[in-house]
Amino acid sequence: MPQGQPENVPNDGLTTRQRRTRPLVVVHTGPGKGKSTAAFGLALRAWNQGWPIGVFQFVKSAKWKVGEEAALKALGEIGPPVTWHKMGDGWSWIRKSDDDHAANAREGWAQIKRDLTAETYRLLVLDEFTYPIKWGWIPVEDVIETLRNRPGSQHVVITGRDAHPDLVAFADLVTEMTKVRHPMDAGQKGQRGIEW
Repeated sequence: MPQGQPENVPNDGLTTRQRRTRPLVVVHTGPGKGKSTAAFGLALRAWNQGWPIGVFQFVKSAKWKVGEEAALKALGEIGPPVTWHKMGDGWSWIRKSDDDHAANAREGWAQIKRDLTAETYRLLVLDEFTYPIKWGWIPVEDVIETLRNRPGSQHVVITGRDAHPDLVAFADLVTEMTKVRHPMDAGQKGQRGIEW
């Protein structure tokens, strides 16, 4: 496997190994398709390394049956555990003003904080988590402070459009998905195996 060479080596007092194994905060944002898909692909890699995984889906409906959930839960039965939490009630790009949605998001964040403190997972996927931050339900300052001070070697992946600029500045790895063309532009709705 190729070993990437960094362009710059900071004078931070860390060894190459310490720098290489430092836990990451990853953000997948932007208007294009593939943010969650990329995060779940990363979860597959983590599962293959023997890491316990926690998935927290914000704003996506608990009624939706998504392929990634079924696949990762099945893998969790034969290998490292995969836990899946849904706190949402519908389309992520439509602002939800109902207090129940905000309360669900805050409770989900409280559970994530408990799991980070307990080091329950090695990888946490916070799917569509940019929205509760954008809508003011969860303060970005609390998110950054919590992630900055998380113990152990817990990696965290956050997905969703419109990531807060402070979160983008804080994260170790940020990818912006851009749309060049999408079937919906030609009036085609989402389909099985592609969108879910």
